[in-house]
Amino acid sequence: MVDSDRAPSGLLGEFLVTPGKTIPELCEIHHAILENAGHAIIATDLAGQVVYFNPAAQRMLGYAWDEVVGQSVAGFHLPEEIEQRARRLSAEMARDIAPGFAVFVAKLAGRQADEHDWTYVRRDGSRLPVALSVTALHDGRGELIGYLGMASDISWRRRSERDLQIASLAFKSQAAIMVADVDRRILQVNQAFTTLTGYSAEEAIGQTPSLLKSGRHDPAFYQQMSESLASNGHWQGEIWNRRKSGSIFPEWLTISEVRDELGKLTHYVSTFSDISDLKMAESEIHNLAFYDPLTALPNRRLLLNRLGQARAAGKRSRQFGALLIIDLDHFKNLNDTLGHDIGDRLLLEVAGRLRASMRAGDTAARQGGDEFIVLLENLAAGAEAAAVQAEAVAEKIRLSLNEPYLLHGDSPYFHSASIGISLFCGHDKTTDSLLKQADIALYKAKDAGRNSIRFFDSAMQTALDARARLESRLHQALARDEFRLFVQAQVNTARQLVGAETLLRWQPPGAAMVAPDEFIPLAEESGLIVPIGLWVLDTACAHLRRWADHPLTAQLYLSVNVSARQFRQPDFVDQVRSALARHGADAKRLKLELTESLLLDNVDGVVAKMQALRELGVCFSLDDFGTGYASLSYLKRFPFEQLKVDRSFIRDIATDPDDAAIVRAIIAMGNTLRLSVVAEGVEAEEQQAYLVEHGCTCFQGYLFGRPIPFADFERNLAGGPAGAPQN
Repeated sequence: MVDSDRAPSGLLGEFLVTPGKTIPELCEIHHAILENAGHAIIATDLAGQVVYFNPAAQRMLGYAWDEVVGQSVAGFHLPEEIEQRARRLSAEMARDIAPGFAVFVAKLAGRQADEHDWTYVRRDGSRLPVALSVTALHDGRGELIGYLGMASDISWRRRSERDLQIASLAFKSQAAIMVADVDRRILQVNQAFTTLTGYSAEEAIGQTPSLLKSGRHDPAFYQQMSESLASNGHWQGEIWNRRKSGSIFPEWLTISEVRDELGKLTHYVSTFSDISDLKMAESEIHNLAFYDPLTALPNRRLLLNRLGQARAAGKRSRQFGALLIIDLDHFKNLNDTLGHDIGDRLLLEVAGRLRASMRAGDTAARQGGDEFIVLLENLAAGAEAAAVQAEAVAEKIRLSLNEPYLLHGDSPYFHSASIGISLFCGHDKTTDSLLKQADIALYKAKDAGRNSIRFFDSAMQTALDARARLESRLHQALARDEFRLFVQAQVNTARQLVGAETLLRWQPPGAAMVAPDEFIPLAEESGLIVPIGLWVLDTACAHLRRWADHPLTAQLYLSVNVSARQFRQPDFVDQVRSALARHGADAKRLKLELTESLLLDNVDGVVAKMQALRELGVCFSLDDFGTGYASLSYLKRFPFEQLKVDRSFIRDIATDPDDAAIVRAIIAMGNTLRLSVVAEGVEAEEQQAYLVEHGCTCFQGYLFGRPIPFADFERNLAGGPAGAPQN
């Protein structure tokens, strides 16, 4: 049965009448055909009003039956498309046809269908390309009664045409294109391929892409490429290839798989282009972005990047770093008087001297103008020690920049620099604050008269200033006779005095005595330990000679500490010989105490010096044994007669089993090698008792006497029992 609401109207029903069939029968047959057709079918009257709208049209356009029937068919079409085609019709052809709808019927006068590609507008406003065929409808008498339009979706065809057009244009592009089969045999290349590689299509087709291999990539590179293609269906990246001429060039390569509708791999398409200019431009851009164009030093941007890395590394290692800001003094005067060309020469020379003055791993950068920054990494873990290291590098730089420059002719030009330093450890300061602090330190250096170094941290600067003042005073202390030699008793198991150790003290006039651990390391670093050590040696020999004339002291020996730096002096043996001869002292009563660190360098030379002094009668004691690197094999090579057990092991000998075991081992070793063993730092009766029990024969410490001046030591010997404790 025919749905009366959706049945063709009288107009369409009349058109559908077929001879030999009743109208109801025919309508039902034709209606079923229209309703189930795969194309959109729309029928209109002569005025263009819709009288029929089949389900396929509803699906295509998104309208329901009652939204369309009775409405103008022009509503489905783009107005501009209708107008464009209507303009092509003459006024005569369109005179008796409804306005706007004329374009559909103008060509139907001769009972021929009008077929065109059109654009439908769906209910949601989206557009759909269709192939539209419009046919005139006539009644049984041949009278025109309306029009029938049948449309099919051609969006797929439009896409295919567009894709083919794009592919055609792409193949003519400037990028090289290569199409290969599943066996990676080249099937097709474009003109850009030939231009870029030098191979013609005839030479390339049938070959594999290995034709272009440069030899710069290892098998692992191509393996990774194959794995990426297999897993992702594409690969892209930078690769070096070889032209037919043999020249090698960098290219950006993209490889894509092509599969059919069943997913089967059919082809590989590769596109690539020469990126030599890009690589060169990247290099230039990198240099412009990160390096100073005049000096080729890193610029501020790269410096900040490395500073960030240094702070992260310092956070892990807990080591300090430092920023040194260096400003050339009176640089503007140079530019104004000699010109900017000479100024640039100076900057280039400064950059070279900075490179030569830095440690490996440090960074020198140019901020701009005449200001430079040096980044120091991996300094000490302690702030004070790191400051000393930073100041040493800064001083080296300052002295280097003070050297004369040959900038204009043969006349030397002298220029100085001021340096500000700021320390950092990890992320304890922000980058901005760190730079500001170094700047402030630089201003302090300039305020101090230029050609100087200053730290930002006031406490650190105060400590360094105090150290500098101490070193300055230390240089004058010897000439001013400010050093004093104290002695501390050494006794045997019966607490009888057998000798004493000389201990250096510094007593500046009108000031407190300076502790040895404050000035002796400074004397070592500055080299002053050599003349000071000679004074100690000379003073000890003078006392030995005086002791030889008194029964209470004639048999005593004096131990003198000798630093490694002093011992390594080429004429050290002659210095000892001269001191003994000058005072007429008995060499057998002089004992030189050496540290283990001295034994690790130039062993043959050390042994030779010791043997030469032994021939004079001088004895040797190995100081602080157990804290360094000495071993039994070492001891056998050196002519020692005594070992001194460091006080750090004696302190807890009664409570720490490990310390007790170490002391027992040292005593046993000394006895085995026929060396006397002296225990330092003995302060308690139980300590001495333990040492005696295990074979120790000599002792030194507060239990037997504190370090005191020679005069007091000698008075105590004359007025009381030898080795009586001194408070």
